[in-house]
Amino acid sequence: MNIYFICTGNTCRSPMAEAILRSKVGEGIAVKSAGVNAFDGMSISTNSKTLIEEKNMPYTSTSRAVTTDDLEWADLVLTMTSSHKAILLQSFPNIESKTFTLKEYVTPEAYPDVQDPYGGNLKTYRATFEELNEVIDGLVRKFSQGRES
Repeated sequence: MNIYFICTGNTCRSPMAEAILRSKVGEGIAVKSAGVNAFDGMSISTNSKTLIEEKNMPYTSTSRAVTTDDLEWADLVLTMTSSHKAILLQSFPNIESKTFTLKEYVTPEAYPDVQDPYGGNLKTYRATFEELNEVIDGLVRKFSQGRES
């Protein structure tokens, strides 16, 4: 299974989500991240990097823009907000069946957006990191249940 996390600039939420999921799964699940308004090669935020490194998680240190090739590669496209999802579907309507907000996919009854820590302090980033960690635990459980069926 190929998972593609999407946020705005690919410097905060989606790199953290990518690192968290990578640290929780083994073979058989590939993970990438990108941003709808990202530029290739920008460094991820210092606070994101700090939190990922605290947990010794493997991560991608530079941003990537969304590409058609990666959207085709993905079995599941998980955005951080409803607006990211809308932006993607406006440009790529053919991916609608595999595109969800992360929280919509894991906990459809919850508010669909992941808090944006951009511009915040380490405490703000940590709150988003913990939110992502919790939701991704649910994602991993969902994958496990799917394999058991």
